[in-house]
Parts: sequence; structure tokens; C-alpha cells
Amino acid sequence: MAALRAADHGLKVLIVEKAQKFGGTSATSGGVMWIPNHQLDGDQGDSREAALDYLDATIGVPVNRERLEAFVDEAPRMLNFLKSTGVAVMAAAWPDYFPGKPGARADRSIVVPTFDGRRLGDERYALMREQYNRFKLFRRYAMDLTETFTLMMQSKGWRGTAAKIVGRYWLDRGSRKVSHRDRRFTQGAALMGATYEQAFRRGVELRMETGLDQLLVDEGGRVTGVEVSNYGRKYRIEARHGVILAAGGFEWNQELRDRFYPIPGLTRHSSTPEDGNRGEALIEAEKIGASTEHTEQGWWIPTMTLPMPGASNFHEIHQAAFDVGRPWSVVVNRNGVRFVDEACGYDQFGQAMVRDHLATGANCPCWLIFDAKFRKKFSAGGLMPTVHTPEHKVPADWWDHYVFRADTIEALCAKTHLPVEAVTKVVANMNAYAGTGIDPEFGRGMNPYDQMFGDPASTPNPNIGPIDTAPYYAVPINNGDLGTKGGLRCDARARVLDQQGNPIAGLYAAGNNAGTPFGDTYPGAGATIGPAMTFGYVAANDIAERSANQRAG
Repeated sequence: MAALRAADHGLKVLIVEKAQKFGGTSATSGGVMWIPNHQLDGDQGDSREAALDYLDATIGVPVNRERLEAFVDEAPRMLNFLKSTGVAVMAAAWPDYFPGKPGARADRSIVVPTFDGRRLGDERYALMREQYNRFKLFRRYAMDLTETFTLMMQSKGWRGTAAKIVGRYWLDRGSRKVSHRDRRFTQGAALMGATYEQAFRRGVELRMETGLDQLLVDEGGRVTGVEVSNYGRKYRIEARHGVILAAGGFEWNQELRDRFYPIPGLTRHSSTPEDGNRGEALIEAEKIGASTEHTEQGWWIPTMTLPMPGASNFHEIHQAAFDVGRPWSVVVNRNGVRFVDEACGYDQFGQAMVRDHLATGANCPCWLIFDAKFRKKFSAGGLMPTVHTPEHKVPADWWDHYVFRADTIEALCAKTHLPVEAVTKVVANMNAYAGTGIDPEFGRGMNPYDQMFGDPASTPNPNIGPIDTAPYYAVPINNGDLGTKGGLRCDARARVLDQQGNPIAGLYAAGNNAGTPFGDTYPGAGATIGPAMTFGYVAANDIAERSANQRAG
């Protein structure tokens, strides 16, 4: 977005990418942007005031008010600009993650419809980072969000949806001659593909396999460029008007996790591209005096680990964001005690894991326990439902090492070393809640967000069902992440600030490279990409304005 906007202003722009694929973490994501007051469908009642009311009600730590308001004001302008370039966008019916708070809505999450990847050119289309195999049908076929949820919930017509997805891939014979990759870019790849197409049309240069080594600074403290390396070859790139750091967070740097996080967790529990976001840009900015904020927070999401099929001794991380809140299941810590509304937003789930571990030392990981009814219909992280992966197809080395199974709750507790008395009490409580539809402990399934990812077939509460059908299963759940919430401290114009709170001339940051404007909260689907796009846009505008002043002078 920063490159697209700067190029639209007439500036000469270079994107430096250290990986062999472009598109970053965003291309592997759901590709959702949280944009309050977007007015896409006319005035539907949202407003600047309603958005700020909602954010004020959910943010629990001090934040830069001017920067927060800048996001609310500039996000709709960014979206209008994106539309004006030719990128199609539409609002999704996705509840904000705190639906009971003042100002909450269910239309602030924006998505980009499926994009034809070959519009990037056959020499480029296979080079965009693609979704993980675990997010594709049969580890091959691209799915949009609607198709994903249809298959995930085994909704009416799901078999026809699966057949359609497979059929259109193999009928696209022209693309199969170019690459195995599905030309249908969906979710995050749709957003990145459509945005990159417009950037390329405006002459933006992309230089890949090129990593940041250090920031270049003149005698007056102004950032004037970068030193980079390409397969060991080092060289300098001068930047006449500014450098925007948009290199992601630091979730794959264990040293920085240990430094910043109260419960560091492990890099390998992250669900972002392996060894990708290592915080190099944050480290180099700190070397020239930059400050940081909100670095104790991650964009948390529950994950679980399984061996990678067909690759001996390698493991794969699987998100379990919605699995933990399905009916016929419960989540407990290692004391056998519930600690959260399991169906809440995934970031809230992770925060609850951290709080519980700080209080009890018995979390991170916790355990998802479920019965045969759950196993038949839903995934548990990477363990697919029996319609996809029947028991006899589960690799033998998974059982009782990655996925635990027993004929009774007592036997399951023995295998997982969970206290029998505590777990049986929790299961009995959940079975009673399934009958009344009311969870008096945490309110599971009693708000619109929970219910969106529940099962309508489970009544009276779509998120709670009796755990009473053998065999019983358990999988360990780690506190994974979608990246880091904290990063370089920036002002409302996306300028990086030094330890005294003054802007470092020529240096900007956006995305997870910068501290989130939301502090400790995750207000809704797309709350990472929405601000990333917005402050990339803001940074480019500021650079363009300053460059115009320089030229005029």
C-alpha cells in the first residue's frame, strides 16, 4: 500500500523483500481489513464517534490518542483510494470481537474477492507467497472464505462445493502448463495480488532475496537509505525522501520473545511463515535510537503441532482458532480447570492462556478435550474430521503422542496426565450446560461472535454440546500467534519516534513492524491488516508532501 500510494504521487519506489516469495505474511492470511466507518454500502449508521466509542471500550492500556484517531479518520480514505486504483473490495458480515461493547458492529471487516493471479504475469504469479497447504482443500486447491466456512461446518451442499473447487482447478489446463499453483488467489493472496498488480502497473520495482543489514544515517541523524545483502553480496540503496519499514514483527526471533513477552512461548508455535519475521528492521531501528511500544503483546491464536505429511522429521503448525469453541468439546488447563469462554476471539483466548499461566503455571499448553461427535464433524487443529481422515488413516505415530484417544474420560486423563476428578467435574458441568444452553461460568455461545462459529444443529446453544460419546480425544493447544502486536513507536503520521518521542527524520513504519494503535486489544477481523494498509498509506502521503516541499524549495 505504501508503494502503491507513493507511486500514485509520482515518486520512484522500490520494495525490498528478503524472501524468495513476495506478499509477506498478509498473503498467507485471511486477507481481511478492519475498516470502521467505511461507507461502502452508503451510510449504515457507523461513524467516527461509534468507532472510537467501541475502541475506547475495548482497549485496556494507554495508547497514543492522536494515532488512534488518525487510524479511524484515515482508514476509510485509504480504502477509497484502494478502490479508485481498481481493487475490488466488499464488506463481510463479521461481528466485531467484542460484540457486547458500545459501538460494536458486524460490518467493519473488508475483504477482496477472488483475484486471477495470472494477471500479475506468468513470470510473477507463482512467485507470490501462497496459502499454507493446511488452508487448501486436499492441500492443493484454493478456497475463498465462504467456501472455507461451508466445508469447515459441513453446511448444506458442502460436497458440491468441494467438487466445484476441485473441478475448476483441473479444467484450467492453461494454468497447469505454467505452474501447479491455483490461479485463483483467495483471501490474503487476493488482497496482495490485486494490490501488487496496481503497484506494478505504476512502475514500482520489487527486489527479492534482498535483506536489510542496516539503516543509513547522515550526520544530522536523518535516515538516507539502507544497506542490504543479496546472497552475501552487500550494497547500499540511497533513499532521497524516506524509508518505510514494513518488515513484519519479531515472532520468529526467540531472543526478542524472551526479552519482551511475559510468557515467551516458542517461535515454532507461530502460525506465520517459518523463520520469516525475525525483527531485523526493529533491531536496526533501535540501533539508531528508535523506541518501541506494546511489545509485551502478540496477535495470539491457539495452535497445535502435527508431523508434516510426506516429510520425515518436519512438523507443521495448525491454527485451532474456531475448533476450540465448537460443541461437544471443552478446554482445560493442566489442572483440569476451564479458564475462558473457549469460543471467544482467538486473541482473547491467547490472552486468557497467558493470564492463567501467570496465575497457575499450568497453561501454555492447555488441552482441548472432545468426543466422537466432534471428531466426526470438526477439525481439531490439523486433525481433520472423520469424513476426510477416518481413524484408520490417522498415522500410527500420531496416536497418544500428538492426538490422544481413549474409551473413557478417566483413561484419557491417565494418558494426558490430567487430574481425573477435576476433568470429570468439568465434563459433567459442560453436559449440564448443554441441556440448559447457559454457561454460567464464562458465557460460552451467548453472544453473536461465538454463535457465528458454532453449529446450528447443536441446540439450545450452538457452541455447547454434551461430551458423552466414546471414544474421547485430547490435543495440546499452544499459544501461537499471527504476529506481534508491538513494535516501533510511531506517531499519527507513521513516523518512527526516538526515546524522547521525537520523529527520526526520514524513517517510517507500518504493519507489525510498528506498534499497534490498539494497544492490548484485537477489535475485529482484519485488525492487523487494516492499520497496516492505513499507516502505509499515511506514510506515503507524508513522504509525498515533504518531497513536494523539498522540490518547491
